[in-house]
Amino acid sequence: MMRIVLFLATNMAIMVVISIVFSIFGFSGTLAANGVDLDLNALLVVSAVIGMSGSVISLVISKWSAKRSMGVQVIENPQNQTEQWLISIVEKQAKEAGIGMPEVGIFNTPEPNAFATGMSKNNALVAVSTGLLQAMSQDEVEAVVGHEISHVANGDMITMALMQGVVNTFVYFFASIIGHFVDRVLLKNEEGHGMGYYITQMVAQIALSFLASMLVMWFSRYREFHADSGGASLAGKEKMIGALRALQRAHSPEDLPGQLAAFGINGGGVKKLFMTHPPLEERIAALQNQR
Repeated sequence: MMRIVLFLATNMAIMVVISIVFSIFGFSGTLAANGVDLDLNALLVVSAVIGMSGSVISLVISKWSAKRSMGVQVIENPQNQTEQWLISIVEKQAKEAGIGMPEVGIFNTPEPNAFATGMSKNNALVAVSTGLLQAMSQDEVEAVVGHEISHVANGDMITMALMQGVVNTFVYFFASIIGHFVDRVLLKNEEGHGMGYYITQMVAQIALSFLASMLVMWFSRYREFHADSGGASLAGKEKMIGALRALQRAHSPEDLPGQLAAFGINGGGVKKLFMTHPPLEERIAALQNQR
């Protein structure tokens, strides 16, 4: 509930800031003087519908799309001791974290990997790769599962969807304004929208999305530290550190997959701004310094 309240309050604050900025700089007046009939309030509503709908739909179908794209086989009736042990670990940690029992699945890939997804804390999926089960000890796998359960318990899937929706909204909003400005003020198109608007708006969306992704990636890295801490609480700090070190040994930075990766990639400089996960050495250091 608090997350939704904060989300709505943030949106209201942003709308107020936008109104103030446009008033101070007289942007609306400049557009009107050049024959631009742009209703900023209506544009913001349309932008919100477009921006939030894509994010919400992605969240709703997240389990379905993850199962299909990753080839996840959900464990309904455990076929061996490994599957039975995995189910018991997830069940135990889910109970400790205060969430509903997630679906548990395995996907066939040689790389150690895992992910959690779903539209709510009580409707989630936790999946691990065959490579993870083969390359890591049970203690390390337990820590990885704890990390993913913490993502679910922290509501990270919902929070990230809301944040991405807000980002989408304002990317579309400002891209549309830029498109209007170029089409009407610079190209002097007086009727409807010309090609200048559509081309400029599309280019502006790409450019603004690229810049805005840095904010989303920063928040993604921030949540990883919290998931590590949660994994340490559920499985033990040394087990969590051991899992991160095992991943260091198993992967070079180029080997790790993207958004569904259980853990992070190494890097620095500008590259780090677009990383979904912090460098492994930073995460290990954060756990070592945790009391």
